[in-house]
Amino acid sequence: MITKAMEQKLGLERRNEPARLGHPRMMEVLEHVKQVIIGKDDVIVKCLVAIVAGGHLLLEDVPGVGKTMLVRALARTLGLRFQRIQFTPDLLPSDVTGVSVYNQQTAQFEFRPGPIMGNLVLADEVNRTSPRTQAALLEAMEEGKVTVDGTTYPLPQPFFVLATQNPVEYEGTYPLPEAQLDRFMFKLSLGYPSPEDEVAMLARMQTGGMLDKLEPVLSAEELLQIQEEVRQVAASELIQYYIVQLVEQTRKHPSIYLGVSPRGSLALLRAAQGHAYLHGRSYVLPDDVKALVYDTLAHRLILHAEARLGGLKERDVLEGILQKVPVPI
Repeated sequence: MITKAMEQKLGLERRNEPARLGHPRMMEVLEHVKQVIIGKDDVIVKCLVAIVAGGHLLLEDVPGVGKTMLVRALARTLGLRFQRIQFTPDLLPSDVTGVSVYNQQTAQFEFRPGPIMGNLVLADEVNRTSPRTQAALLEAMEEGKVTVDGTTYPLPQPFFVLATQNPVEYEGTYPLPEAQLDRFMFKLSLGYPSPEDEVAMLARMQTGGMLDKLEPVLSAEELLQIQEEVRQVAASELIQYYIVQLVEQTRKHPSIYLGVSPRGSLALLRAAQGHAYLHGRSYVLPDDVKALVYDTLAHRLILHAEARLGGLKERDVLEGILQKVPVPI
C-alpha cells in the first residue's frame, strides 16, 4: 500500500480533486467503481449519467486501458445481469438476438434467446463485425426489443448497450454507420492513466483483482426507479430552446456536412437531466448542457472533406458554436 508520505517522496501528489456527486447512492456507486478504475472519475461519472438517463455508450480507445473492466465493474456495482458479445467478422445477427429452434417433441418452434437478453450488454469490438450484424443492435437500442422470425420479444429492463471499439486498428473493421452512432448517447474515451495513477493501479492489483470483490450497491429495480426520477427533473423552456439552438447551429455550419438529428437533441436533454440529478438538483442548468455537449454531439457530426483536410475537428466546431449561442440566464 502506498502511503501519503511515499506519494510525496515519489512525486505522486494528486493534481485533481475527486469527483463529488450530490446523490448519496450514486456517490457510493462511484466509489465502488473507483476501486477498479483508478483516476478516471470524470469518465465514470459520465457513464453513470448515461445509465440513469437510459442511454447507451460507445467507448473508443486503444487496447488495454480498461474499457471492458469499466463495463464489468458498472454491471457488478449496479446489480445488473451482464452479457458480453465478442464481435468478430463471422458473427451472425442470430448470434446476437437469438434463434428459433424446432422442438420435435412439441412440434413447435422455441425461441432460444441470444446474449442481447441482458441488462447491461457489452458489445466488444463492435466495429469488427459486418454491417448486417451491427444492424441487429438497432431495434434493441432504440425500442428495447428484438424481432426474430416475425415474433417480437421484449428485452429485460433496464437495458443498456456499452460498446467498445479500437480507433487505431483499421484492418478487418467496419466503421459504424451514422444510424448506429446516433443511437449512442455518449462517445467516450478513457485515455492512458497518469504515471501516479498507474503506480497506484500496480500497487492495488499486485495483491489480486479488485473486480471480484465488488458488491452490488443497487438493484435493477432501484435503478429503474432512479431512471423514473431522472425523467422528472425539470428542464425549462429556456433550457430546451438553448439545446435546440445549439443543435440548429450544427445544421447550418459551413464546415458540417451532416448535423445533429432530433434524436441528438433529445439525448442532450436527457443527459442534462441525468447530470443535474446526479449532482443533487431537481432542475437543469445551462452548465449541465455545456458539460455534456461534446460527448453527446461530436460523434453525430460529419464534417466536409475540406474541413477535415484542413485539420478541423468536431470539438473545434462545437466550441465555436458554444461561444456563438447565448446562454440563457
